[in-house]
Amino acid sequence: MDFITVRETAVKWNISQRRVQKLCEEGRIQGVFRFGKSWMIQSDAKKPADPRKIRKKEFIAYDDEL
Repeated sequence: MDFITVRETAVKWNISQRRVQKLCEEGRIQGVFRFGKSWMIQSDAKKPADPRKIRKKEFIAYDDEL
């Protein structure tokens, strides 16, 4: 099992290093380990979905509703 650093994960997922650290702290990434002040992340870990991105339903306005 291979591990990668926060920096490598940030480049791989195209997000900031700080965001990767926060995801690790929140327990949202599976298979992370903390060694001192560093996080080690499994190389095959999946990027967690962003709960802020909610699909917006299409709104159809009819003449009677306006």
